[in-house]
Amino acid sequence: MPSDPLAYLSEQLESFKQSGSYFRLRELQSACEPISRFDGREVINLASNNYLGLANHPKLVEAAIEATRKYGVGSGAVRTISGTMALHMELERKIAAFKKVEASVVFQSGFTANAGAVSAILGPEDHIISDELNHASIIDGCRLSKAKIHIFPHKDVQRAGEILAELTNQPGRKLLITDGVFSMDGDIAPLPGLVEVAERHGAIMMVDDAHASGVLGRNGRGTVDHFGLHGRVHIQVGTLSKAVGVLGGYVCGSRDLIEYLYHRARPFLFSTSHPPAVAAACIAAFDLLEREPERMEQLWKNTEYFKSQLTAAGFDTGCSETPITPVMVGETRKAHEFSRALFDGGVLATGIGYPTVPQGKARVRTIVTATHTREQLDRALEVFVRAGKQTGVLAS
Repeated sequence: MPSDPLAYLSEQLESFKQSGSYFRLRELQSACEPISRFDGREVINLASNNYLGLANHPKLVEAAIEATRKYGVGSGAVRTISGTMALHMELERKIAAFKKVEASVVFQSGFTANAGAVSAILGPEDHIISDELNHASIIDGCRLSKAKIHIFPHKDVQRAGEILAELTNQPGRKLLITDGVFSMDGDIAPLPGLVEVAERHGAIMMVDDAHASGVLGRNGRGTVDHFGLHGRVHIQVGTLSKAVGVLGGYVCGSRDLIEYLYHRARPFLFSTSHPPAVAAACIAAFDLLEREPERMEQLWKNTEYFKSQLTAAGFDTGCSETPITPVMVGETRKAHEFSRALFDGGVLATGIGYPTVPQGKARVRTIVTATHTREQLDRALEVFVRAGKQTGVLAS
């Protein structure tokens, strides 16, 4: 028998187990709700991105069913051949109006929106100035572009400006890029300072607002609206799979930017378009964002309460400023141990360690939603304290 050329993967998996970073996927067996069924048991779900509770909202479900009955389950092609449906164009117009820009284009995911946009607009002669904690999709887009990548320390506006100054006489375009809200720490980018630096040096300004969409700004318009920077950020990326509650991502900005991405963004060119049900549900979600601002208000009330109670109990929530609230643990093995103890107590909150976060900065990440009740949050807090003491995260 020939030897297995993939045997090294088994060795790698064993090393994950030895280091404590190995995990298994938990199976969701219900709708994504404040109390969900995972692996056969009901738990308080603090691990989803369903910020506003739209993932199972009746109006989105109704819109998806109606579109499926009318148009079927698939579009049958990529957008540039025969897969652009009226629903896709309606959704893109709705996103553009919501974000107060000229146009938008929808991608199959937030990941492909970032990777596709960056790799399409830049080439090997160009320069990218990127926050060290930017999302993996930004990192991959930067690499795919083959542009020269310059990393600045997290949220360090001064250093970003220094890098741009150092590149003044270098040929090529310059792109300054940041997350709007950082997905692991929950802190907000210093967007006003970055915009000023980009303008001073004639750089393209781009922000990935995946975790700010539906969370910051009027009716959830994101960090550009939150800071009053309309017209000063050239490229905005967002997601349709977090607060919007469905699936996909988008890029928005000038009409010329979007037309160019139609022609050159590889994920757009080579992926079948969204099913009608997805597009229709997203349209319904944007209608709800406009009509029900109280959802976002409740999200922030729940966030402020839960965060304050975690801190009062002695947990370290890092530098979080948003509903993303990490409980800092330190070592990866300890984070997964803490997460398992929480699940045993009836709370789902995921342990996250290296390489998703740096060595020594493992944590259990929590996200409350607008639909969690105070009673559910209080029960979760009791479990956190008990599991924290049990695992040594909290002093007994």
